Amino acid sequence: MASVQRKIIKTKSDRVSGTQPEQMDVGINKDSEIIFRVLKQIADAFVSTFPRTSEVVVHDLSQPQQSIKHIAGDITHRKIGGPITDLVLKALHQEGRDIRDRHNYKTTNSDGRVLKSTTVFIRNSIGDVVAALCINFDITDFLNAAYALDIFTSTENGINGPEKTETFAKSISETIEALLQQAISKIGKQPSSMSIEEKIELVKELETSGVFQIKGGIDQAALFMGVSKYTVYNYLKKIRAEHDLNRF
Repeated sequence: MASVQRKIIKTKSDRVSGTQPEQMDVGINKDSEIIFRVLKQIADAFVSTFPRTSEVVVHDLSQPQQSIKHIAGDITHRKIGGPITDLVLKALHQEGRDIRDRHNYKTTNSDGRVLKSTTVFIRNSIGDVVAALCINFDITDFLNAAYALDIFTSTENGINGPEKTETFAKSISETIEALLQQAISKIGKQPSSMSIEEKIELVKELETSGVFQIKGGIDQAALFMGVSKYTVYNYLKKIRAEHDLNRF
């Protein structure tokens, strides 16, 4: 954690020469006050525009263990004083001062809801990365609506037709995610909106597709569904017991 802080807060020798350290510190502190005040205004304005589906978090990167300085909205259920995220921490460690913004990437909430996220890194007047503005937009209900509309727009080879989709994955994790998305499409709604019976049906689809034969498949399925891996094991136990019973 200390190495991250060193990359964020530059030493005085790295700063612009010709200015007294005390003057520089006062200027930088004033810089930070303005930055965080403006970021809070932006966060509140965005969430006021999309009140039920958005959340904007302002992080103070000089304090990774309690970086959340302001939060508008309540999608991820975090609070002021909460820590930095793993994505931001890893990016800071790997890229330091040259860190790039992350736009429009997919994340999954702890309750299984699907989010579109963007993280913007903010620099002060001398180029130090001091803050992050993180936008989370809950797209779960929109995905459910899209699945519902598929009933009206799909053709013969669509929802109930033969499966012809193939994913050229770069990792086994991508393969599992592709199979998860195919199973979710068959159920017709996101896991966070499913009843227990629908979640069991989802697990049955994943069992049929071979997801649980892959190392890490149960853990990844549990994460997508917003349940514990032990819940997935219990669903599997019930499915396999019913399958064995039907054989006789």
